[in-house]
Amino acid sequence: MDINPAGLKLLGYSSLEEIKNLDIAKNFYINPEDRKDYLRQIKKNGFVKDYEIRLKKKDGSEIIVLETSTAIYDKDKKNVIAIRGIIRDITKQRKMEKQLAQIKKMEYIGTLAGGVAHDFNNLLTVINGYAEMALMYMDADNPLYDDILSILKVGKRAEKLTSQLLAFSRKQIYKPEIVNINEIIISLNKMMRRLIAEDIQIETLLEENIPNIKADKSQLEQIFLNLIVNARDALNASNNHDLQKKIIIETGHIFLDEEYAAEHPGLVVGNYIFFAVSDNGIGMNEEIKSKIFEPFFTTKEKYEGTGLGLSMVFGIVKQNKGSINVYSQPGQGTIFKIFWPITGEDRILRKKTVKEKISPGKESILIVEDDKEVCLFAKKALTGMGYNVHYAFNGRSALELIKEKGLRFDLIITDLIMPELNGKEFIKKVQFSHPEVKVMYVSGYTDNHIVHNGLLEEGVNFIHKPYSIKTLASMVRKVLDEG
Repeated sequence: MDINPAGLKLLGYSSLEEIKNLDIAKNFYINPEDRKDYLRQIKKNGFVKDYEIRLKKKDGSEIIVLETSTAIYDKDKKNVIAIRGIIRDITKQRKMEKQLAQIKKMEYIGTLAGGVAHDFNNLLTVINGYAEMALMYMDADNPLYDDILSILKVGKRAEKLTSQLLAFSRKQIYKPEIVNINEIIISLNKMMRRLIAEDIQIETLLEENIPNIKADKSQLEQIFLNLIVNARDALNASNNHDLQKKIIIETGHIFLDEEYAAEHPGLVVGNYIFFAVSDNGIGMNEEIKSKIFEPFFTTKEKYEGTGLGLSMVFGIVKQNKGSINVYSQPGQGTIFKIFWPITGEDRILRKKTVKEKISPGKESILIVEDDKEVCLFAKKALTGMGYNVHYAFNGRSALELIKEKGLRFDLIITDLIMPELNGKEFIKKVQFSHPEVKVMYVSGYTDNHIVHNGLLEEGVNFIHKPYSIKTLASMVRKVLDEG
């Protein structure tokens, strides 16, 4: 056997002496099926061209190569006595292709999930809205009161599911601010303790003076709580009764270079913080690990999990231009490590939020909504508050009310995504002749008109479906009272 220096280096050997007595099949061909088919083609054709095969390096790790080889025969030209050829390492290429295929798959599922969430949010707006309205006009001792309250509670649970779908599809609207990851973790300590049993120890390894990041605090809380629950379940699934159950939360910061960014599509070179949640539970094999971020995939028993927790984590991280890595082996526990871009911006003190309240009004409002049931619900809710309400099921009809019938409105509430004429295009046409009209956008699904990668345009009034009557009333009053 002979091999050039480049081949020695590729396979992890330092000299020809190391390999001249090695069995090629035993020491280099990691997969018997690869070798079997390879030899069959060599014997049949006398050569192979760009044949993909998996090889084993000296340390036992696997590489993927393309081999072009020619058979060398004995004097009678009947038996193959040797093979001569070249190999080209394509391990990184195949890894990248696999990553890109996974990204494409997740994007497709995300688009589907976002569409489902959009339609479902319209339904929930009506279901939860009428349930809330019924309770407002019903005495607590009414026989139907508890039944309607149950409808509303289940509807609120359904809202959380659609929120998770939107997070996975990166269509969740978020409002980032400058935050410190260590402070977020410390503030969640009590809540995390309530999620896990006393036999599980939580250890924190937080880097001092860690740089700030720009993030939506509620999204970070969602990430941590889902990862903690995942770690808890992995620990509780262990059959090792002597196991000292432990969850470790770690933070730090790091510079990610070009090589790392190239291996993780979507990342750019730069400074990042990282935060990790690890456990010493049952761990995962490669098959499970490859599916954990897919919506509705779960290893739990039927009806015990939605399979959306880790999907939501994945979506939030990607939406914020970060990266999430998973390290796990069966019986060896799991580590989720998230990289998040560092920001150079300074913190801004937030104003205290005012609680939503229902305030009456007498102004004139136009509702433009292509979902008939949502439109009629919003009209009924606002009419009950004293407003003079008109409605239209699309932008064209709404323009007719304004132009042809000469109606004027103090406020226009419009859905963003509508056929023919979307909400923003409709408002542009209205404001050309009525620049003073106030506008409020509504949607159950973000698009690129007033929302860009989940970020709401500055100064835009927006409420997300499904919305409650209190949310609608509070926002309407806020917009109308603005100077």
